[in-house]
Amino acid sequence: MTNPLTHFNEEGRAKMVDVSDKSVTERIATAQGTVFMQPETLRLIEEGQIKKGDVLAVAQVAGIMGAKKTSEVIPMCHPLSLNGVDISFEPSFDPDPKSGLCSIKITATVKVTGKTGVEMEALTAVSIAGLTIYDMCKAVDKGMFFNEIGLTYKAGGKSGTFSQKIGGA
Repeated sequence: MTNPLTHFNEEGRAKMVDVSDKSVTERIATAQGTVFMQPETLRLIEEGQIKKGDVLAVAQVAGIMGAKKTSEVIPMCHPLSLNGVDISFEPSFDPDPKSGLCSIKITATVKVTGKTGVEMEALTAVSIAGLTIYDMCKAVDKGMFFNEIGLTYKAGGKSGTFSQKIGGA
């Protein structure tokens, strides 16, 4: 019986999927995640008062770099020549009902024309942007945490379109 998981060879060991027979199509993926923080931390970010610099500008560049480097940190990802990466931030001073914390929602959209999708690149962009926010603000708020990281949309390729809402999105 063959293994339905595509990242395993006949011996049950990990392999990179062979995409040589796949069609080149336009592919897009969007992911999001949320960084939760104290209200004072978000205020400092919004007012540009974090000593390391413009938190969201640096996080945006870091997220783009993360998307471009995904195949270097996720072992079975194919290196891709991305067509575009866009990252946006949605700060919210409304306290989360569970934690009472404020938040920044991160959304990353990645596009490619290729033989494999960009879901992992979008997820990596969100994750790296969130980690960068933490790194730049940890001196004032070590209690920040991440949640609700996931794929919200993908299109292109044989498996078609996927869409879901995550958390309060």
